[in-house]
Amino acid sequence: MNYTNKLENYNLGVSDSAIAAIVAKAKKNSTANHNADVYKLCYGCIDLTSLNVTDSESSIAELARKAMDFGNHFPDIPNVASLCVYPVFVETAGVVLGDSGLRITSVAGGFPSSQTYLEVKMLEIAMAAENGADEIDMVMNVGQMLTGDYELLANEIELIGGEIGGYIVLKVIIESGALINPSMVRTASLLSMMAGADFVKTSTGKIPVAATPEAAVVICEAIRDYRENTGRKVGFKAAGGIKTSEDAALYYTIVKTVLGEEWLNPSLFRIGTSSAANTLLSSITGSEVKYF
Repeated sequence: MNYTNKLENYNLGVSDSAIAAIVAKAKKNSTANHNADVYKLCYGCIDLTSLNVTDSESSIAELARKAMDFGNHFPDIPNVASLCVYPVFVETAGVVLGDSGLRITSVAGGFPSSQTYLEVKMLEIAMAAENGADEIDMVMNVGQMLTGDYELLANEIELIGGEIGGYIVLKVIIESGALINPSMVRTASLLSMMAGADFVKTSTGKIPVAATPEAAVVICEAIRDYRENTGRKVGFKAAGGIKTSEDAALYYTIVKTVLGEEWLNPSLFRIGTSSAANTLLSSITGSEVKYF
C-alpha cells in the first residue's frame, strides 16, 4: 500500500495556537469533571501497568490476583480494562486471571525502543498472542518516522497487524515526546491508523517526555479526521506520567471535547498507568486507598 499517497487525503499541518486554545479550554472545563462519576469511568478505562525491571512471576501474579479480586472490595466501581505486562509475563497473568474476563495487554515488538529485527518483533508479538494476550501495545519505528521513511514504518505495522489477526487489539505507540513537532505527531497517528492500528497511544513512559495534553489533542483530532474519511473508529490511549485523578480527568475532557462522548468507554479510550489507580480509588471513595 502506498501510504505516502494516502496521506494526501489529509491536511498534515497543525496550528500551534489552535491546539493551545483547545488545551486551555479543556483544562478549564476539566474542573467540572473532578467528580466520582468521571473518576469511575476513568478507572474502568485503565490499562493497569507493570513494566519494571524488577517485575517477576510472583509480583505479576500478585498484581493479577488483586485485579481479579477487585470487585469483592469495591463492588460499585468498574474494574480496570486490562492488565499490561511484558510478554514473558502474559502466561503468568493468564493463569491467575483465568476466565475472569479481565483482559491482558502485552507490550511487545522490541518495546520500548522498537530497535530490533522485524522477525524478532513478529516472533515476540506472536508468542505473546499465543500465550494469551488479548491486546498488543507496539512501538512504531520512531527513527523511520523522523527520517520520513513512511512506507517502511507503516508496512511494518501492517505486517504485525496481519500476524496477530483481527481478534487481538493492536495499539500503536507513536512516542509523541520524541517527535519534533505537532505536525509529525499528526502524521504518525494517521500512518498508524492507515496501517491498521485499533488505538493510537501517546507514549511508552520510558523517555523524559511522555503524554502531554497537546499531543493528546493532536492525536484525537487525527482520529476524528480519520473516522470522517473512512468511517472507522480508532481508540486513543494516554500513557506516561499520568499520576493524579486530575490528570485522568483532563484526558477524559480532551477526548470528550474533540471526539465526543461516544469515545468515553474502554473500547475506545484507555489510560496507561500504575500509580493513578490508587489515586483514582482514593478520589472516588473519599479516603486514602492503597489497594495496588
